[in-house]
Amino acid sequence: MVDSLIVSVPDSRLANAVGDLPDAVELVEWDFEGAPPRSRIDLVVPPYMGGSSRIGRVAEVSSRLVQSQSIGYDGVDELLPEGITFANASTVHETATAELALTLTLAAQRGLPEFVRNAESGTWKSRMTPGLADKNVMILGYGGVGRAIEDRLLPFETTVVRVASRPRTDDRGAVHGVDELSELLPEVDILIIVTPLTSKTTGLVNDDVLSALPDGALVVNVGRGPVADTDALVRHATEGRIRLALDVTDPEPLPEDHPLWSLPNVLISPHVGGASGAMLPRMVALIRRQIDHLLADEEPENIVLRT
Repeated sequence: MVDSLIVSVPDSRLANAVGDLPDAVELVEWDFEGAPPRSRIDLVVPPYMGGSSRIGRVAEVSSRLVQSQSIGYDGVDELLPEGITFANASTVHETATAELALTLTLAAQRGLPEFVRNAESGTWKSRMTPGLADKNVMILGYGGVGRAIEDRLLPFETTVVRVASRPRTDDRGAVHGVDELSELLPEVDILIIVTPLTSKTTGLVNDDVLSALPDGALVVNVGRGPVADTDALVRHATEGRIRLALDVTDPEPLPEDHPLWSLPNVLISPHVGGASGAMLPRMVALIRRQIDHLLADEEPENIVLRT
């Protein structure tokens, strides 16, 4: 057992939500802007937005664990000081991200962007739309978020093709390896990208991948913008060969004069995959579990990096 624990959170909103803690735990606020409030902070929770880019500041304190508020941690390994244990926010964002992936997919498949534009001019214009039932949907990047997306797709009577970095078999059958993409893509109606950003996945969805998709296919990206080649996306969407529903782009934020904004077959949301009312209570639950682990001198959850 540990006699005392100091925990930092970035703002009063999260501090108030965490609520009462054991007497052995001191909760302080540190937003990575000013000096750290203590020289020792056992559990550091960085800001949700922009926290990763300033993660080097944990070198200013003695720490046992840095608990991110994001699932993704691309680039953190290059900025994290030596001797730090870093955990991601698995269990916090999977459901919300899956909700948005399904929302974007349904909206694009049922023509909602066009209907919204028509409503602005008072135009009543119906048409047949592709829909979701009976479609072949590929989930590219089958982890926790990918499985949550699959859970929501199956009741819509879809066929789900799952692709990960390496092939494997689980309780739902085969998970294909990424090296099988070229064989699988010609039969895919909807490609949902949820893979994390690494050196191997940067630019993974390139011109060759997009060209292998059938005409009229929908590409949904709720992973990371640089996983897809933006120039290739613009070219294929401009030609009208594919449709896009993007929660993430490269660059971010997308400049107001970027050609993706003006294409009628492109739907864009501003990187809000995890931004739902479920985030705060789930983040609080994770922080409190990590506190319990540290007090009991146990291994924390979700460790993804040790430097």
